[in-house]
Amino acid sequence: MLTKKLPPLRSFLVQVSRHASHIARQQYDVIVVGGGHAGTEAAAAAARVGAETLLVTQKIHTIGALSCNPSLGGVGKGQLVKEVDALDGLCGRAGDWAGIHFSILNRRKGPAVWGPRAQLDRERYRKFIQSELLSTPRLTVVEGSVEDLLVTEPNPEEPGHHKVTGIRLENGSDPISASSVILTTGTFLTGSLFMGQTMSPGGRIGDAPSSAGLSRTMRERLGLRIGRLRTGTPPRIVKDSVDLAQAHLHLPDSPPTPFSFLNTHTRCKPEEQLPCYLTYTTPGVERVVQESLHLNCHIQQDAKGPRYCPSIESRVLRFPGRKHQVWLEPEGVTSDLLYPQGLSMTMPPDIQLRLIREIPAMHRAEIHTPGYGVQYDFVCPTQLSPALQVKSTQGLFLAGQINGTTGYEEAAAQGLWAGVNAARWALSMPAVTLSRTESYIGVLIDDLVSRGVTEPYRMFTSRAEFRTSLRPDNADLRLTLKGFEEVGCVSSLRYQEAVRVRDSLHEALAALQSLVLSSPNWKKKLPDIHICEAKNGMDVLQYSDVSFEMLASAFPECLSPYMEFSQRLKIEAVYKRHCDLQRKEIARIQKEENMSLPQDMDYISLPVSLSNEAREILDRVRPSTLGAATRLQGITPAAIVHLLHYVRRTLIHMFPERWNRINYC
Repeated sequence: MLTKKLPPLRSFLVQVSRHASHIARQQYDVIVVGGGHAGTEAAAAAARVGAETLLVTQKIHTIGALSCNPSLGGVGKGQLVKEVDALDGLCGRAGDWAGIHFSILNRRKGPAVWGPRAQLDRERYRKFIQSELLSTPRLTVVEGSVEDLLVTEPNPEEPGHHKVTGIRLENGSDPISASSVILTTGTFLTGSLFMGQTMSPGGRIGDAPSSAGLSRTMRERLGLRIGRLRTGTPPRIVKDSVDLAQAHLHLPDSPPTPFSFLNTHTRCKPEEQLPCYLTYTTPGVERVVQESLHLNCHIQQDAKGPRYCPSIESRVLRFPGRKHQVWLEPEGVTSDLLYPQGLSMTMPPDIQLRLIREIPAMHRAEIHTPGYGVQYDFVCPTQLSPALQVKSTQGLFLAGQINGTTGYEEAAAQGLWAGVNAARWALSMPAVTLSRTESYIGVLIDDLVSRGVTEPYRMFTSRAEFRTSLRPDNADLRLTLKGFEEVGCVSSLRYQEAVRVRDSLHEALAALQSLVLSSPNWKKKLPDIHICEAKNGMDVLQYSDVSFEMLASAFPECLSPYMEFSQRLKIEAVYKRHCDLQRKEIARIQKEENMSLPQDMDYISLPVSLSNEAREILDRVRPSTLGAATRLQGITPAAIVHLLHYVRRTLIHMFPERWNRINYC
C-alpha cells in the first residue's frame, strides 16, 4: 500500500551538498560511480547487504532522471522490473509512485508474456528515487566527477591480474579507497553527442562527459576490450502545438496494476491517469529523411545502434515505403511536453521541425528540445563473471550500458546484482549468481557474459527458455525468499509478506486439489461450463471459461479465504502441466550451471578432443560454468561432452578438495 511521504527535495540537496564538501570518510566498502538506473539500484543494494557505500554522481539533481522515454516496463522489461522489486529494488515502487498511465501489454497472449508498463511523471520518479537514497542507511552521496581508478597488484590468493582499490576525483581531493568499485557510467564513457553535422563531448545534453582517464585505464592499464555503440532520443514536442484530434486515443488500464508486490494500488487513481495517442509517419517523413542524409553524420557512423528502438532515419532506410507508428506520450501530470516515441532523430534542428510537421497531428507542432544522438564506449561483457565482476580485475564491477545493454530496466537489474556482489566481495562473502532457469535477471546476465553483444542488448520474453515459469506474477516466490535467506538484500518486512503469500497459495492449491468430484457432479456445480474431463478443482480451473471466483462461489467455505489470490491461482492452474514438464529440463540445466570451470584452465593445450575454434572461444570467453559453455556460439555438443568428461575425470582426481568446495552447490 502506498503510504510514502516524500521529504522536500531541497532537504535532499542540502544534505548531499554537505557530503560533497566534507566527505565523512576516505574509506568505504563499495563505491558506485554514476547516478542513473544502474547506479541507484547498485548503491541501494550494496547498502542493504550491509556495505558502507558511496555513490558518486556528476549532478545531484539528475539522480534518478529519465534521460529518454518517461516510461517503465514493457514486454520482457516489465518482468525485469518485477524481479528487481522482488529483490527489494527501487524502480518498481518508484514506478507505482510516478506512473500516470498504466497498461499490461500482450494481453491477447498468455499471462507468462504479459508486459507490465507505465508512463511516468519525470519529476515524481526522480524525487522518489532521491528520497529513497536519502533514507537508505549506510549510503552516502557525493557530487563529483571520477578522474581515474586506483589500481594495484592483485591478491595472489584470488584470480585476476589487477586489483581496484578506489577512485580519484577530478577536483584534486585525496583519493577515496574502497574494497569494491562499481562503474555505471551509462552513455557517459567517452561519450559524444551528435546533432546534424555537429559533435560535442558528453553523454547527455547539458551534462559533461566522464573523464577520459576511466576509459584509458580500462583499455590500457587493465587490458579490457572496449567497443563503441550508439543511441539517440527524439525531440520533445510542445503539447499545445499538437492537434491530438488527428491521432488515435489510447486509454490506460482501469484499474492500474502496480509493479511492486508491496503495493495494492498506485498513487495515480484510475480516473487521474492520462491518455497516450497513436499516429503514423507519412511519405513526407521519408522524403525529409532521404533529403537530409548528407547533413546527418551520426547515421553515417559505424557504431551499432539499438535494433529494437531505432532512429527514424534507420527505420526509413531499412524499411522504405512503410508507415511507422509514432506514440505521443505525456511527460508528466503538469508537463506541457509530449514525448514522440518512434521519432528518435539526429538531423539538424530545423530539419527535425520539417520532419515532424509532415505528420498530420503535428502539422503545426513546435519543438521544445531537439533530438540528438549519442556514441559511447562499452566494455565487451564476456570479460565479466556472472557476478558482474571483471574477471581480470579484483574488486571492479560493471553494470548498465557500459556492458552493452539498452534500457532503464536492463540497467536497473544489472545494477542491483552488481551492488549485491560488490558488497559481498567487500564483506568477504562468496559471490552469488542467478540462473537463467530462475529469473530474467539470470537470462540477461548469462546472455551478456556468455555470448557478448554486437548491438545494444534489449530484453524480450523470447530470450527466456522457461518463460512459462518465469512469469511476472510469481517473481516474489522465485526471488524474494532467496534474496532474504541467501543473498541478504531483502528486508524482513518484504520477506514476511512473501512467506505469507507463499503459504496462502500453497493452502489454496491444496484446497483446489482436494475438491474431487465426478464429471456429472462438476456439471451440476458449474452448469454453464462444458466440462469433459476433470478430477479436481485444479483441473477445472484450467478451463479458459472458469475463474477462481466461480469456484469460490460454488465452494465458499473451502475457497473464499483465498479471493485476494484469484488471478494468481488461475495463472498457476493454466501453466501447471507445462511447468511440470519443464522441471526435468530445468534440473538438467541447473546441474550443468552448478559445475564450475576453473578460470585458470589452459584451453589451448587441454589434452582433450576440441577443435581449434572451440579452444579459441573457450580461451577468450572463459565461461564460469559448463552451462555457460553450452551457450557459446561455436561450441558444439560434442565439445561439451569432451569438456565434461575431462573435468569429471581429471580435475576431480587432481583437486578433490577444490572440486568439492567450488563445483557443486
